Formats: sequence, structure tokens, C-alpha cells
Amino acid sequence: MIGPRTTALYAALLGILFLVITVGVFSARRAAKVAVGTGEDRMLLRASRAHANFAEYVPLILLLMALAESTGAPRLLLHAIGLATLVGRALHAFGIRQEPEPLVFRKYGMLLTLLAIAAGVIAALWGALF
Repeated sequence: MIGPRTTALYAALLGILFLVITVGVFSARRAAKVAVGTGEDRMLLRASRAHANFAEYVPLILLLMALAESTGAPRLLLHAIGLATLVGRALHAFGIRQEPEPLVFRKYGMLLTLLAIAAGVIAALWGALF
């Protein structure tokens, strides 16, 4: 039996994005000369929040996608959820790393992320109940 291939694709792509965001935290730490925490450095705080925010949202979305896919959700829907997550998280991470911050990136990044969660919840519920 083949597993959730569409979810695996987006897990891999999001993993690449997570690595990029992680390297950004390393870079900010080196520039701020702060090994633990964020000190008083605003850019390190922004980089750390981009990293943490990604880690807070993406696992739930991937879990919802995998559950929905395992119960037969349409691939087009899964791709929509995955793309919304990928673009949303990239926009959010880019926006939060800027100073001064153009809120439009975070705003649309969060909107896409929340839409992905909502679609994943509906798809997983639909698969579980019907």
C-alpha cells in the first residue's frame, strides 16, 4: 500500500523551508553574538519567532493533510492545502524578519496558513465521518 504521497511532497518542501529559516536563526545568533535566547537583539528575536511560528503551525497542518489523504481526500484539495501552507509560511517568515516590518507579508502569510488549517480540518473530518 502506498502512503500519503502528496503529504510527503509538502512535508519535504516545508522541511527545506524550515532548514532555510533555521539557518537564518543561526546567522542572526552569530551577528548578535547570542548563544541562548535572544538577548536584547530585535533581529534575533524576529528570526527566532519566524522559526518558532513555523514549528507551531506546520506539524498540525501536515498531520491533518496525512489524515485527510489516508481517508481519500482529493489530490487537488491536498495540493491546495500544501501550497497555501508553503506560500503562507514563506510569506510570514519573510515578513517577520524585516525591520521595519511590512505587515502585508505576515497578514497574508497567516491568512493562507489559517485557510490551510481550516481546509485540513474539514477534509479530515469529512474523511472520518463519511
